[in-house]
Amino acid sequence: MQLLSIYFIIFLFMIFRGSSFFRHTSAFGGGGRLHQRQQTLLLQASSFSVAHVGDTVSKDESSTTTNLLPYFSIYYNDVWEVDMPPGHRFPMSKYKKVRKAVQAHINDSEQQIQCDFRVSPLATFEQISTTHCTEYIQRYLSGQMTEAENRNIGFPWTLQHVNRTLSSTGGTVAAACDAYEEYIRRCNTLDLDVSDDQTDNAHLCWSAHIAGGTHHAFRDYGEGFCIFSDIAVAANVLLQKFPHQSSTADPTTKSKGIRRILIIDLDVHQGNGNAALFQGNDKVQTFSVHCRSNYFSKKEHSDLDIELPAGCTDDTYLTTLKHWLRRIEEHPFDDDSDQQGKKCQRQKPFDFIFYQAGVDIHKDDRLGRLSISQEGISKRNHLVFDFADRMRAPLVICMGGGYPKDDWAPILTAHAGVYIEAHQYLSSFGRDLT
Repeated sequence: MQLLSIYFIIFLFMIFRGSSFFRHTSAFGGGGRLHQRQQTLLLQASSFSVAHVGDTVSKDESSTTTNLLPYFSIYYNDVWEVDMPPGHRFPMSKYKKVRKAVQAHINDSEQQIQCDFRVSPLATFEQISTTHCTEYIQRYLSGQMTEAENRNIGFPWTLQHVNRTLSSTGGTVAAACDAYEEYIRRCNTLDLDVSDDQTDNAHLCWSAHIAGGTHHAFRDYGEGFCIFSDIAVAANVLLQKFPHQSSTADPTTKSKGIRRILIIDLDVHQGNGNAALFQGNDKVQTFSVHCRSNYFSKKEHSDLDIELPAGCTDDTYLTTLKHWLRRIEEHPFDDDSDQQGKKCQRQKPFDFIFYQAGVDIHKDDRLGRLSISQEGISKRNHLVFDFADRMRAPLVICMGGGYPKDDWAPILTAHAGVYIEAHQYLSSFGRDLT
């Protein structure tokens, strides 16, 4: 008890110290980047995309009310099966188990939103090359990786795994494009300005991938069960497909494109690959909350890294996450003054958000070193959902890590809960419209 009290006092000290640091040294990079390159806060405290027949849950485009209902498309790639070597420690079968649990729950629930399930398409070479070295992509696809490279990734190379890898990336790309295109369609249909904060429920266009979150992939190599970074590829495809422009040349669309994307990475491990891939890129902000003592390779620098000690429990984790989400929300990313220095209406900080929802923070995870309960993970999810709603930005959820011990139930429940809770969260808005 005395040790916990000391931890909590130090935690409060770091919060106030962080507030001072933020004001006086601009930890988020002044009026622009969410920047904390020099100092990491160390908290010393506890090709097919068509839905399968029968997958559609509820989709009715016939009325204005339906068009306003929250939107939630869910992609899955467990149709691309991989025969793993006997005794391999990666839980490949979890993807199908989680998808079936999510699908059963949603199919049995009263539908208040537009929601369907879709098979993840295979990512194209062009999409992946927005992020990764073309030579690396070619060598992986053609089976020319060295034994050391495959060992570093953690998987033996097989054609089966190539398809799974491409679908893991392709599903997140498809989810991101789907969510943003639906958002644009709603804004245009309802004659809403995408840059305006007050867009009714148009921003409640979410997508999810029951896979992905492969945040340990770098430009020309992979590690930690990650070959390509699905989130990084999806972010770059969005920026390429929907480039920001101060004034649109097409008077029929309200979209001015994407200015800035936020990646919220809550896996137990640092999102080191994404941190490196977007180093110095003001269009993509990387925010990672992870265990301080669970690095398996060189530490990278995200725009904002929050490290928590091994054994950290719910209260410290949730208080810390809530604090930094609020700080991100309040940070002046843009100069809100016009050329005459007069204050203008504040622009949306982010046009799109990715949520890497790894559950290896669970107290029963085999590889994680935090001690977060299932209730704590659910509260974590809701903090992110509330944040995305306040940001009025479309959201894509990716699976991330989760490594069961002998009893798979806690990790499967935690993974499935992320998607079920997202569906329930959106449904709470849908009930107001029906």
